[in-house]
Amino acid sequence: MQSTKFTLQASLLLSASILAGCGGEITDADRALPGGDLNVLDATGISEIMLDFADPEEAVAYFRNSVAQDPSRIDFKRGLAISLGRAGQHAEAALIYETIEEAGELTTADRVAMADAYIRNGGWEQGEAALDAIPPTHETYDRYRLEAIVADHNEEWSKADSFYDIARGLTTAPANTLNNWGFSKRIRGDFEDAENLFRQALRADPSLFRAKVNLVQTRAMRGEYQLPVIPMSDEERALLYYEAAKVAVNRGDRDIARGLLQEAIDFHPRHFAAATDALQALSSSVGL
Repeated sequence: MQSTKFTLQASLLLSASILAGCGGEITDADRALPGGDLNVLDATGISEIMLDFADPEEAVAYFRNSVAQDPSRIDFKRGLAISLGRAGQHAEAALIYETIEEAGELTTADRVAMADAYIRNGGWEQGEAALDAIPPTHETYDRYRLEAIVADHNEEWSKADSFYDIARGLTTAPANTLNNWGFSKRIRGDFEDAENLFRQALRADPSLFRAKVNLVQTRAMRGEYQLPVIPMSDEERALLYYEAAKVAVNRGDRDIARGLLQEAIDFHPRHFAAATDALQALSSSVGL
């Protein structure tokens, strides 16, 4: 199936068609792939296309090449840092943001992205310092999402609740924030609040499987092993029974765990090897 994302060559062809629409003949140089010099207008347009439509790894390759050609261009470095973050290369993304900061060109939005890169790479103190440097007037979803995560890490629960609540109000897609908030509540032992937040997350996004798992686990931790009434496929139902069974074993409810594992095997549309192995092990008095 053809990818819905532009390839690098397709992106550049689109850029050329945009230029053609503005009048003037497209030359061979205009059609060339990156490798030679690009004027500022052309490069800016292509950079925007790469950030908006390209595959992350493809965007990383484009911006690496652009930075190598013109190391003085901060927009190329910023594009590289953003692309590295999207590609999951958070350590290198943080390093690029640091070079932008050293050049005195770090924007507030860059600082939020730099904090995200630090935190995703395990640099909690660096991430918190980056967030502390952001002016309070910069009220964005990403900023408060990160503030909440850092507060959770520091076990500053009141702060975490406040930041999660602010973040929820700053996005039209709050499911992940509600799920994270619910997990925070569960860590604290507030199972009722946690369950309520997981349900809110699923109302916002019924396909968020992580919230389904968290909801089932939380209920099972209170001894409620029956699956909640939520949208789920047969495969998801099987996986959720399996998750409930693991909690049951940890609680010492081994007979219940065996029944849950059998449900998981019965509902799975294909062979559920993990559940089958777990049931055999449990039946042989071996830990799950």
